[in-house]
Amino acid sequence: MIRTLHKMGVRSSHMYGAGIASIGLTVVSWFLSNRYEHAGIDRADRWGLFIGEWAPTLFAMGIALRMEEMQAEKERETPEWREQPTEMRRPTRAGV
Repeated sequence: MIRTLHKMGVRSSHMYGAGIASIGLTVVSWFLSNRYEHAGIDRADRWGLFIGEWAPTLFAMGIALRMEEMQAEKERETPEWREQPTEMRRPTRAGV
């Protein structure tokens, strides 16, 4: 799933931003629910907790995407001949 997101163009910074936004959305949803719904503070707390649980998931996905980005960078920097195991390399005949 993470590799698919990476191929689709989703980056770790997007997930970190979404995690931070969800923290702000938690506060806003709690405030709005407490102020405009007449169900009491228990309902507002439930809304805040529901949305507040998104942040750790989004941050964890950001970390996983960052690891995927680092792997892609490493693969771009590694020459093709270094990727093959030693026993599969063709022997060279230097000086012949």
